[in-house]
Amino acid sequence: MSALKNMPISFPGLFGDWELNIDPVAIHIGHGIYWYGIILAFAMLAGLYLCMKQAKHYGLTEDNIMDMVLWAVPCCIIGARFYYVLFYLDLYRNTDGSLDWGAMFRIWDGGLAIYGGVIAAVITAIVYCKRKDYNFLKFVDTAVTGLILGQIIGRYGNFMNREAFGEYTNSLFAMRLKVDEVNPSSITDAMTEHMQTIDGVNYIQVHPTFLYESVWNLIILILMILRIKKKAFNGEIFLIYLIGYGIGRCWIEGLRTDQLQIGTTGIAVSQVLSAVLALAGIAAWVLLF
Repeated sequence: MSALKNMPISFPGLFGDWELNIDPVAIHIGHGIYWYGIILAFAMLAGLYLCMKQAKHYGLTEDNIMDMVLWAVPCCIIGARFYYVLFYLDLYRNTDGSLDWGAMFRIWDGGLAIYGGVIAAVITAIVYCKRKDYNFLKFVDTAVTGLILGQIIGRYGNFMNREAFGEYTNSLFAMRLKVDEVNPSSITDAMTEHMQTIDGVNYIQVHPTFLYESVWNLIILILMILRIKKKAFNGEIFLIYLIGYGIGRCWIEGLRTDQLQIGTTGIAVSQVLSAVLALAGIAAWVLLF
């Protein structure tokens, strides 16, 4: 579920009545330059910087990382878009049922899925390492530290867009959104039941899942950095990412209301994939340790 993008946000349990209402469009030129895009660009640069600084621990150079990134970034964008379109295919159909190919390519209208980008990054790394005769496990041990830093930062793009949040909650970390101007179809029955009216203004309080994931990923990044010099085998840092991110995302995805689902089954594809990756990571750890 995503709300309209002009809604004041507050965290009453943490910051009382303090509100934030930033326009998601940073610069109003053409289709607009969104804070989401600016934050993602910064996230990629920060992730790249961390990868380059970690490269020496794995016998790689900064040039090796930069060379890989030139291939990985466009592939990840394509992968993230393809994954999203694949599971929201009905959104890209004309009235006669045919596919609207133009809409599929209008990435500025939104629609990226992180798992599509991660899958594309892994495939790109496999091909790149094979062509360059690099050790794949060493390479991905280097890359995942930058990847997860990018995810930590990138989730705040969802915050700017008032999207990727969860169902109703009254917890300490609840995020409150004014809903007077929200499209009614974006409010679930469960949220309608818990809607509050304060001083004549309607609110909903939801799980800030973007924040949960960002904090969870920060914990994983700290664990990864602490293990770099003590790792027992090549691929250990990569497996910490798979297991840690898989477990966290499986839990957090269950809180969200805008899940990509498998057809009409009601099963969240990212939740299933997260569980599979976590279990695969655990199995690989047992085999490699």
